[in-house]
Amino acid sequence: MLVTREDKDGVATLTLNRPDKLNAINIPLMVELRTHLDTMTNDPSLRCVIVTGAGRSFCSGHDLESIASGGQAPSRHFEPETIDALEQLPMPTIAKIRGHCYTGGLELALACDLLVASEDAKLGDTHGQWGLAPIWGMSVRLPERVGRSRAKELMFTSRRISGIEAAAIGLVDRAITETELDDAVAELAAEITSNSPGTNRIDKALLSTNADRLRTDALLIERNMPFGMPEDRKERMSTSRRARPTERA
Repeated sequence: MLVTREDKDGVATLTLNRPDKLNAINIPLMVELRTHLDTMTNDPSLRCVIVTGAGRSFCSGHDLESIASGGQAPSRHFEPETIDALEQLPMPTIAKIRGHCYTGGLELALACDLLVASEDAKLGDTHGQWGLAPIWGMSVRLPERVGRSRAKELMFTSRRISGIEAAAIGLVDRAITETELDDAVAELAAEITSNSPGTNRIDKALLSTNADRLRTDALLIERNMPFGMPEDRKERMSTSRRARPTERA
């Protein structure tokens, strides 16, 4: 399997599984990833998704050998649409980044809601180094993260930066020591799953779409949103009632 899935306590971990190629992206890997994403979209049991890479790297980018071989994707825009599908998952997503996170790998990570990297990770957009055009969302999602001027500098130079610098400029949300990365991401996922999954999904939907709306429209849409999902609210209210006697004691 080129992408593995492990579920535990409402958290699904998707692992790019080509460690001998530093998890470089080829078409078969994208097909497997898309299959997983399609099954996750309507899975009410999932509260959080982690995307990571096997071995010592998150993802070194698009497999250049695959490009040279002329392999055909199932449809013309299959690869960027797969990254869109990751971005559009209704539950919060986390990219856990160690080692290399370049170009197509960075575009994949940028589709996640939260990015957590090891301090010594290396991130960068190397399209220019190889004479390639970004078609998976780099020109949109990178400036959304770091601002237009910083995105220009990173894209024009193909400069690689450390996890520490990436955190300083807002490219990633946290930079953690390599030995603490797994535990830190697990703790973050646990914090997310301890919240109402209904509220988290609504928050994500609002945050994802309101940026493209007029401010007055966004406020009106938020005002008319339900509070969480009915089943989720009922469960949490029941739990709260059971907990009250203990809380008073």
